[in-house]
Amino acid sequence: MLLPQSFYNRPTLIVARELIGAKLIRILDGETLAGYITETEAYIGEEDLACHAKAGLTKRTAPMYGTAGRAYVYFTYGNHWMLNAVTEREGFPSAVLIRAIHPIEGIEMMMKRRGGRDTLGPGKLTQAMGITKRENEIDLTRENSQLWIEAGEPIPDEGIKIGARVGIENTPEPWRSKPWRFLYRINASR
Repeated sequence: MLLPQSFYNRPTLIVARELIGAKLIRILDGETLAGYITETEAYIGEEDLACHAKAGLTKRTAPMYGTAGRAYVYFTYGNHWMLNAVTEREGFPSAVLIRAIHPIEGIEMMMKRRGGRDTLGPGKLTQAMGITKRENEIDLTRENSQLWIEAGEPIPDEGIKIGARVGIENTPEPWRSKPWRFLYRINASR
């Protein structure tokens, strides 16, 4: 079942937690690529100094101010695309970064695109699934969009690790230490 727009039009922390276990699906060159979402991070509003919206409404951040359930895809570190799901009400910039997936379909193609390496990281999963700027602002609530999210198996709270977001070492407190990262460890070696 596709996650409807109403799923995303809720507080970002709730959406970030409930996306764990959901299924991210991508149609690429006629092949279905899919994986269970295993790691997310919440970014909430202009006051969140780790959030792109701290700069206000810009050409880059405009998707975050848009309709919940749309993709916000941006380029970072000079070589990585990042996939986010826009959350909350229109005009309030917030999104959930999808940091990792556990591949379940189209695994061979994903591994080929990754040179045999894993999909545990936001740039790794976008590379594996061929997600780029073309998917920015795509409607994640429509199956014919080539990229969407379906409900998965609910993951009990005891299976989720909650902690600080990753890669924001230069962000001042209290934002650097906010427990806004959600991680489900399918593989104990991670």
